[in-house]
Amino acid sequence: QVQLVESGGGLVEAGGSLRLSCAASGRSFSGYAMTWFRQAPGKEREFVAGTMWSSGKTYYADSVEGRFTNSRDNAKNTIYLQMNSLKAEDTAVYYCAARSGLPIDQPGSYDYWGQGTQVTVTS
Repeated sequence: QVQLVESGGGLVEAGGSLRLSCAASGRSFSGYAMTWFRQAPGKEREFVAGTMWSSGKTYYADSVEGRFTNSRDNAKNTIYLQMNSLKAEDTAVYYCAARSGLPIDQPGSYDYWGQGTQVTVTS
């Protein structure tokens, strides 16, 4: 079965950096969108960044554009979210998700989810 396993979360000061990883297994992800969402306490799950596995085309939420970079390693079936210039408002549980095709930013449309990893940014 499909498994998405996130790692790399933690505690960091504002202005710092973290890199999240999502190792995917269980099927071919050709044509899939591999995406990061996040959910802060009391808030809805929101789109952060996503990459189309086949083409490499990447999309970002306005709130993270220019600070976060999503990338993939095809050989390892892994995507990475490099997060720089972190802010307190980036604090959330970050989830990796996968779905076939688009749209990329609607969490309700995703078929597969990881367990989530906590990112806490102190100011």
